[in-house]
This record gives sequence, structure tokens and C-alpha cells, in this order.
Amino acid sequence: MNFLMKTIRFTNLPGDGIGPEVMSVALEVLQKTGSIHGFACETTTHDVGGAGIDNHGNALPDATLDACRAVDGILFGSVGGPKWENLPPKEQPERAALLPLRKAFKLFANLRPGNLFPELADLSPLRSDVASAGIDVLCVRELTGGIYFGQPKSTKTLEDGQKEAIDTMVYRTGEIERITEVAVKAAALRNKRICSVDKANVLETSVLWRQTVTKLIHKLDPSIELTHMYVDNAAMQLVRDPNQFDVLLTENMFGDILSDELAVICGSLGMLASASLGTGTNSNGFPYGLYEPAGGTAPDIAGKGLANPCAQVLSAALMLRYSFGLEEAALAIENAVKETIRSGLRTGDIAQGAESVGTKEMGDAILSRLH
Repeated sequence: MNFLMKTIRFTNLPGDGIGPEVMSVALEVLQKTGSIHGFACETTTHDVGGAGIDNHGNALPDATLDACRAVDGILFGSVGGPKWENLPPKEQPERAALLPLRKAFKLFANLRPGNLFPELADLSPLRSDVASAGIDVLCVRELTGGIYFGQPKSTKTLEDGQKEAIDTMVYRTGEIERITEVAVKAAALRNKRICSVDKANVLETSVLWRQTVTKLIHKLDPSIELTHMYVDNAAMQLVRDPNQFDVLLTENMFGDILSDELAVICGSLGMLASASLGTGTNSNGFPYGLYEPAGGTAPDIAGKGLANPCAQVLSAALMLRYSFGLEEAALAIENAVKETIRSGLRTGDIAQGAESVGTKEMGDAILSRLH
């Protein structure tokens, strides 16, 4: 009967710190989900980040990059740590691994779900009456344009001795259109509401952004409820009432700030996943993507079996959804995580001093709740 099963092919890059521990749980969850939902996992493990430097002299070894090119998506762990902090900036794991991967696969769209389960409301810095209902917001951020990449970019000394630094914000219609298409597809799987965030009262790029987003959404799906909001107001509204939003669509710098704000109000990075999607399609006809937890390598607990695997597991669910079109399987994983949290199990990062379980126990609990 296995010959009838769909096979999903991806590379897993555990990375450093707690990466290998939580990746192990995510792979188990994917294997069991496949047995229930009719797909098989074909994956290989490769070094990246500090592990790549230690074992191959390069944060992104050629063999790792070749393995990523041979499959339909990347399940990424975390990279970096104190061991490699004294390296030149361009050689440090975060910069020398992730940025080349984004460039190689033209990963232009970053999707950061902001989820706070009601059972974890006490972890949020928001007022209890706001957090108690939980939070479910998706931030869709353009990842390769805007002020971070615009040219010219320079620092020079003027004739009077002052230094002058220049960063240029540039957006083209095509860049705005492709990230808007991603937001429309994401909204179709949710509540079909998009709030586009800009600064159109000041910035020419935002005027173009607003015009392009409005025109394209009306063309692609007029049933989507589209609103616009200035970024300063959006930052305030996220704190005041995050659930007024469904999908936040925004450019690179604004998205960088708002997605981090969203992570903070959701209480724990150990629960937050992310997806970065590319311009091209994989062999399944879906976007090629890189999927990773929002948190870091947590070197202080690495190797102790204490890490929270939920973010890595939820990243695997995003991979099933966006790069393989397996929505029911993705939902099954997400529901298993929700049920585990509802049961009262907590790893140390979300236990708030109460009794906690380790990585394996949390993983086993999620596995037992896969239906």
C-alpha cells in the first residue's frame, strides 16, 4: 500500500544548541502524521551554522546547499551561540548561513504566526482581559526589498568633518504584487481579512505600496476584507487589541519590527514558528520554503533535554501547509500541540515556576494526540 502514498522530500538542518533535540521531535511528529494522512517523509540531515563551521569550515557547506537544492523544502533548526561570537561578523553562523540560503532560494516572503493559547495567557505582557481570549494573528512580511537592500547605501565624511549615512528605501510594483499574492493565499486559509500596514502619509514607497495592494487584492479576491493602517498606529493597536487583526501585510522594515512585537505579546518564543517562501515553485507546484522556530539556540539548556519542541513542530506543520499543500495534516499537528497545552503539560520556558516536563515528554504527548 505504501506505493500509493505521496512522498514529501525535504532537508532537515538541525543546527546548533537545542536545534538537534527539537528537530528530532519534529521529525517523529512528521513521520507519524504521514502514517495517518497518507504520505511518507524522505529527508536527509545536514550540518549548518556553527556545526557547519566546526565540521566543514563553513556555516553553509556546499553539501548542505546541494542537498537543499535537491528537495522541495527546508526544515531549519537554529544556529549560533557563544562559541562562534568572536568570528568576524560575515563568518558568524546567523549571517553566513541564513542570508545565503535566503539568497539562493529567493526567499522573499516571511510568514510569522502570532499565536497565544488562552491557557498560556499569563505569559503575555498584555492585560489579562486582552490575553485571556488568546491571540491568533499572521504577519506577512516582504523579506528582500525595502530599506535593508535599497541602493545607494553608504557612509561618508563631509567637507565640514561630519559623517553622513545613507540608506535608500526602494520598492517596485512586482515586489509588492508577489508578497500581496502570498497574503491573499494565506488569508484564504484563515478569516479572509488583510490589514496592509504602511506609512503612506510620509513615504512615496508606501503610497505605491497602498495603491498596488489595493488594486491587486480587488483583482485576485474581492471577497477579502482589506483595510490600511499606518505603522505607528498598527504598533499601538497590536498592544491594545491584537485580535482585531487577522493577516498583517507589510514591507521589510515595518514587518521586522511588528513581527517581533507580535512575538513578545504572545509570551514565549518557544511556541512560535515561521516560514520563508521563495519566488519559485517546487516539484509539487507549491512554493519552495524554509521553515524555522522564531527562537534561538538556547545554549544554556542545550543537551539537557529541557527545550520546548513546540515551535519546531509547528514549523513542520507550516511546511506541510505551504510547500506540500497538506492542509489537513498541518491542522492535525497544530491541534495536537493545542491539546497538549490544554492538558496542562509545560516545558520550563512556559511553566512559570510550576512543574515542568522535558523535551521528550512534551514530544511524546504531542505524538499521542495526533489523530
